[in-house]
Amino acid sequence: MPVDALREGELTLIGQITHASNATLVCDATSDEETVRCVYKPVRGEQPLWDFPDGTLAGRECASYLVSEQLGWGVIPRTILRDGPFGPGMVQRWIDTPDRHGADLPSDDIVGLDLVDICPADEVPPGFFEILHATDMEGSNVALIHADDPRLQRMAVLDILINNADRKGGHALEGLDGSVYGVDHGICLHSENKLRTVLWGWAGREVPGALVSDIAELVDTLGEEFGERLAEHITPTEVAALRERAGALVEAPTMPRPNGSRPIPWPAF
Repeated sequence: MPVDALREGELTLIGQITHASNATLVCDATSDEETVRCVYKPVRGEQPLWDFPDGTLAGRECASYLVSEQLGWGVIPRTILRDGPFGPGMVQRWIDTPDRHGADLPSDDIVGLDLVDICPADEVPPGFFEILHATDMEGSNVALIHADDPRLQRMAVLDILINNADRKGGHALEGLDGSVYGVDHGICLHSENKLRTVLWGWAGREVPGALVSDIAELVDTLGEEFGERLAEHITPTEVAALRERAGALVEAPTMPRPNGSRPIPWPAF
Protein backbone atom coordinates (compact mmCIF):
# COMPACT_ATOMS: atom_id res chain seq x y z
CA MET A 1 0.00 0.00 0.00
CA PRO A 2 1.17 3.60 -0.63
CA VAL A 3 2.95 5.28 2.26
CA ASP A 4 1.02 8.13 3.90
CA ALA A 5 3.53 10.94 3.40
CA LEU A 6 2.09 13.26 6.03
CA ARG A 7 2.05 10.55 8.69
CA GLU A 8 5.11 8.50 7.78
CA GLY A 9 7.17 10.47 5.26
CA GLU A 10 10.53 11.99 6.12
CA LEU A 11 10.21 15.59 7.36
CA THR A 12 12.67 17.98 5.71
CA LEU A 13 12.89 21.48 7.20
CA ILE A 14 12.15 24.24 4.67
CA GLY A 15 11.81 27.29 6.90
CA GLN A 16 10.32 28.78 10.05
CA ILE A 17 7.33 31.07 10.64
CA THR A 18 9.15 33.54 12.84
CA HIS A 19 6.19 35.63 14.04
CA ALA A 20 4.42 32.61 15.60
CA SER A 21 4.23 32.40 19.40
CA ASN A 22 5.38 28.77 19.42
CA ALA A 23 8.00 27.02 17.30
CA THR A 24 6.32 26.68 13.89
CA LEU A 25 8.35 25.02 11.16
CA VAL A 26 7.54 24.60 7.47
CA CYS A 27 8.53 21.16 6.18
CA ASP A 28 8.15 18.79 3.28
CA ALA A 29 6.92 15.33 4.23
CA THR A 30 8.28 12.97 1.59
CA SER A 31 7.60 9.32 0.77
CA ASP A 32 8.42 7.34 -2.35
CA GLU A 33 5.05 8.28 -3.83
CA GLU A 34 4.52 11.94 -2.87
CA THR A 35 5.71 15.09 -1.15
CA VAL A 36 3.34 17.09 1.06
CA ARG A 37 4.14 20.61 2.29
CA CYS A 38 3.20 20.90 5.96
CA VAL A 39 3.56 22.80 9.21
CA TYR A 40 5.35 21.04 12.07
CA LYS A 41 4.99 22.32 15.64
CA PRO A 42 7.13 20.27 18.04
CA VAL A 43 5.83 19.97 21.59
CA ARG A 44 9.23 21.05 22.93
CA GLY A 45 8.75 24.42 21.18
CA GLU A 46 5.47 25.27 22.93
CA GLN A 47 5.58 28.35 25.17
CA PRO A 48 4.09 27.88 28.67
CA LEU A 49 0.66 29.43 29.28
CA TRP A 50 -0.90 30.26 32.62
CA ASP A 51 -4.31 28.76 31.77
CA PHE A 52 -3.45 25.75 29.59
CA PRO A 53 -1.38 22.78 30.81
CA ASP A 54 2.16 22.61 29.43
CA GLY A 55 2.77 20.31 26.48
CA THR A 56 -0.90 19.99 25.47
CA LEU A 57 -1.18 22.40 22.50
CA ALA A 58 -0.31 19.86 19.81
CA GLY A 59 -2.96 17.49 21.12
CA ARG A 60 -5.53 20.29 21.14
CA GLU A 61 -4.75 21.03 17.50
CA CYS A 62 -5.39 17.39 16.64
CA ALA A 63 -8.57 17.21 18.72
CA SER A 64 -9.93 20.35 17.01
CA TYR A 65 -9.26 18.76 13.61
CA LEU A 66 -11.07 15.60 14.68
CA VAL A 67 -14.12 17.62 15.72
CA SER A 68 -14.17 19.42 12.37
CA GLU A 69 -13.98 16.10 10.56
CA GLN A 70 -16.63 14.45 12.73
CA LEU A 71 -18.97 17.30 11.81
CA GLY A 72 -18.10 16.81 8.13
CA TRP A 73 -17.13 20.46 7.76
CA GLY A 74 -13.51 20.19 6.61
CA VAL A 75 -12.63 23.54 8.19
CA ILE A 76 -9.24 22.47 9.56
CA PRO A 77 -6.53 21.04 7.28
CA ARG A 78 -5.54 17.45 7.98
CA THR A 79 -3.70 17.40 11.29
CA ILE A 80 -1.88 14.54 13.02
CA LEU A 81 0.50 13.85 15.90
CA ARG A 82 3.78 12.26 14.92
CA ASP A 83 7.49 12.28 15.59
CA GLY A 84 9.76 14.72 13.75
CA PRO A 85 13.30 16.11 13.73
CA PHE A 86 12.70 17.89 17.07
CA GLY A 87 10.58 15.23 18.71
CA PRO A 88 6.83 14.59 18.74
CA GLY A 89 4.57 17.34 17.57
CA MET A 90 1.64 18.42 15.45
CA VAL A 91 1.93 18.13 11.66
CA GLN A 92 -0.66 19.85 9.48
CA ARG A 93 -1.11 20.08 5.73
CA TRP A 94 0.00 23.45 4.35
CA ILE A 95 -2.66 25.62 2.67
CA ASP A 96 -1.66 27.65 -0.39
CA THR A 97 -3.57 30.93 -0.66
CA PRO A 98 -4.03 33.44 -3.51
CA ASP A 99 -2.35 36.83 -3.37
CA ARG A 100 -5.48 38.93 -3.02
CA HIS A 101 -3.42 42.11 -2.73
CA GLY A 102 -1.45 41.44 -5.90
CA ALA A 103 -1.58 43.34 -9.17
CA ASP A 104 -3.27 40.53 -11.12
CA LEU A 105 -6.63 40.56 -9.33
CA PRO A 106 -9.79 40.30 -11.46
CA SER A 107 -11.50 43.62 -12.03
CA ASP A 108 -14.60 42.59 -10.04
CA ASP A 109 -12.61 41.69 -6.92
CA ILE A 110 -13.65 43.65 -3.81
CA VAL A 111 -10.59 45.93 -3.63
CA GLY A 112 -8.39 42.91 -2.98
CA LEU A 113 -9.66 42.33 0.56
CA ASP A 114 -8.96 39.16 2.49
CA LEU A 115 -11.75 37.38 4.36
CA VAL A 116 -10.63 39.24 7.48
CA ASP A 117 -8.95 42.57 6.81
CA ILE A 118 -8.52 46.22 7.72
CA CYS A 119 -9.81 49.10 5.62
CA PRO A 120 -10.46 52.85 6.03
CA ALA A 121 -13.34 53.30 8.47
CA ASP A 122 -15.48 55.14 5.90
CA GLU A 123 -14.82 52.65 3.08
CA VAL A 124 -16.25 49.37 4.37
CA PRO A 125 -17.55 47.58 1.25
CA PRO A 126 -20.89 45.77 0.99
CA GLY A 127 -20.77 42.17 2.15
CA PHE A 128 -18.46 42.88 5.11
CA PHE A 129 -19.13 43.28 8.83
CA GLU A 130 -17.45 46.00 10.89
CA ILE A 131 -16.04 44.50 14.07
CA LEU A 132 -14.23 47.45 15.61
CA HIS A 133 -12.76 50.85 14.82
CA ALA A 134 -9.19 51.84 15.60
CA THR A 135 -6.51 54.36 14.69
CA ASP A 136 -3.50 53.19 12.70
CA MET A 137 0.11 54.27 13.20
CA GLU A 138 -0.42 57.29 10.92
CA GLY A 139 -3.46 58.49 12.87
CA SER A 140 -6.03 57.39 10.29
CA ASN A 141 -9.35 55.83 11.31
CA VAL A 142 -9.57 52.20 10.21
CA ALA A 143 -12.03 49.33 10.67
CA LEU A 144 -11.44 45.66 11.38
CA ILE A 145 -13.81 43.81 9.06
CA HIS A 146 -14.67 40.30 7.94
CA ALA A 147 -16.69 38.91 5.07
CA ASP A 148 -20.33 37.86 5.43
CA ASP A 149 -19.43 34.51 3.92
CA PRO A 150 -21.12 31.18 4.83
CA ARG A 151 -17.75 29.41 4.68
CA LEU A 152 -16.46 31.80 7.32
CA GLN A 153 -19.62 31.52 9.40
CA ARG A 154 -19.17 27.76 9.57
CA MET A 155 -15.70 28.43 10.99
CA ALA A 156 -17.20 30.81 13.53
CA VAL A 157 -19.64 28.12 14.66
CA LEU A 158 -16.81 25.61 14.97
CA ASP A 159 -14.94 28.12 17.14
CA ILE A 160 -17.92 28.24 19.52
CA LEU A 161 -17.89 24.47 19.82
CA ILE A 162 -14.15 24.09 20.36
CA ASN A 163 -14.02 27.21 22.54
CA ASN A 164 -11.30 28.83 20.44
CA ALA A 165 -9.34 31.35 22.51
CA ASP A 166 -7.33 32.72 19.59
CA ARG A 167 -9.18 33.17 16.27
CA LYS A 168 -7.02 35.87 14.75
CA GLY A 169 -7.64 37.27 11.27
CA GLY A 170 -4.54 35.57 9.92
CA HIS A 171 -5.85 32.18 11.05
CA ALA A 172 -8.66 32.19 8.46
CA LEU A 173 -7.28 31.19 5.06
CA GLU A 174 -9.00 31.05 1.68
CA GLY A 175 -7.32 28.21 -0.18
CA LEU A 176 -6.63 28.04 -3.88
CA ASP A 177 -9.28 25.30 -4.00
CA GLY A 178 -11.98 27.78 -2.94
CA SER A 179 -12.42 26.35 0.55
CA VAL A 180 -11.89 28.37 3.73
CA TYR A 181 -9.59 26.83 6.34
CA GLY A 182 -8.80 27.63 9.95
CA VAL A 183 -5.34 27.10 11.42
CA ASP A 184 -3.70 27.49 14.85
CA HIS A 185 -5.97 25.67 17.28
CA GLY A 186 -3.51 25.07 20.10
CA ILE A 187 -5.50 26.99 22.70
CA CYS A 188 -8.90 25.44 22.18
CA LEU A 189 -11.17 23.01 24.02
CA HIS A 190 -10.67 24.37 27.53
CA SER A 191 -13.49 23.48 29.90
CA GLU A 192 -13.92 27.15 30.91
CA ASN A 193 -15.25 29.79 28.52
CA LYS A 194 -12.30 31.20 26.58
CA LEU A 195 -13.87 32.29 23.29
CA ARG A 196 -11.84 35.10 21.70
CA THR A 197 -12.34 35.76 18.01
CA VAL A 198 -12.47 38.41 15.31
CA LEU A 199 -15.51 36.68 13.78
CA TRP A 200 -18.27 38.47 15.71
CA GLY A 201 -20.24 39.66 12.67
CA TRP A 202 -23.06 37.12 13.16
CA ALA A 203 -23.48 37.77 16.89
CA GLY A 204 -27.12 37.34 17.91
CA ARG A 205 -28.07 35.72 14.60
CA GLU A 206 -29.52 32.25 14.16
CA VAL A 207 -27.16 29.38 13.36
CA PRO A 208 -28.02 27.88 9.95
CA GLY A 209 -30.21 24.80 10.29
CA ALA A 210 -27.88 22.48 8.38
CA LEU A 211 -25.07 23.25 10.81
CA VAL A 212 -27.37 22.66 13.80
CA SER A 213 -28.25 19.22 12.41
CA ASP A 214 -24.56 18.34 12.17
CA ILE A 215 -23.98 19.53 15.73
CA ALA A 216 -26.88 17.41 17.01
CA GLU A 217 -25.21 14.34 15.51
CA LEU A 218 -21.90 15.36 17.13
CA VAL A 219 -23.57 15.45 20.56
CA ASP A 220 -24.58 11.80 20.20
CA THR A 221 -21.11 10.63 19.15
CA LEU A 222 -19.35 12.44 22.01
CA GLY A 223 -20.87 10.00 24.47
CA GLU A 224 -19.57 7.07 22.44
CA GLU A 225 -16.36 6.00 20.70
CA PHE A 226 -15.59 9.46 19.31
CA GLY A 227 -15.55 10.93 22.80
CA GLU A 228 -13.04 8.26 23.82
CA ARG A 229 -10.91 9.13 20.80
CA LEU A 230 -10.84 12.80 21.77
CA ALA A 231 -9.87 11.80 25.32
CA GLU A 232 -6.52 10.70 23.89
CA HIS A 233 -5.75 14.39 23.35
CA ILE A 234 -7.80 16.34 25.92
CA THR A 235 -9.15 15.56 29.38
CA PRO A 236 -12.48 13.83 30.03
CA THR A 237 -13.66 17.07 31.67
CA GLU A 238 -12.87 18.96 28.44
CA VAL A 239 -14.69 16.34 26.36
CA ALA A 240 -17.74 16.73 28.62
CA ALA A 241 -17.54 20.53 28.28
CA LEU A 242 -17.44 20.20 24.49
CA ARG A 243 -20.55 18.03 24.61
CA GLU A 244 -22.26 20.57 26.85
CA ARG A 245 -21.43 23.46 24.49
CA ALA A 246 -22.67 21.48 21.50
CA GLY A 247 -25.88 20.51 23.26
CA ALA A 248 -26.52 24.10 24.33
CA LEU A 249 -26.09 25.32 20.75
CA VAL A 250 -28.60 22.74 19.52
CA GLU A 251 -31.10 23.80 22.19
CA ALA A 252 -30.61 27.53 21.50
CA PRO A 253 -29.07 27.88 18.00
CA THR A 254 -28.04 31.51 18.23
CA MET A 255 -24.54 32.91 17.73
CA PRO A 256 -23.27 34.32 21.05
CA ARG A 257 -22.51 37.96 21.65
CA PRO A 258 -19.11 39.15 22.92
CA ASN A 259 -18.75 39.07 26.67
CA GLY A 260 -15.92 39.58 29.11
CA SER A 261 -13.14 42.14 28.98
CA ARG A 262 -11.24 40.66 26.02
CA PRO A 263 -13.52 39.13 23.37
CA ILE A 264 -11.01 39.73 20.53
CA PRO A 265 -7.49 38.22 20.55
CA TRP A 266 -4.66 40.72 20.38
CA PRO A 267 -2.96 41.30 18.10
CA ALA A 268 -5.96 40.70 15.84
CA PHE A 269 -3.76 39.27 13.06
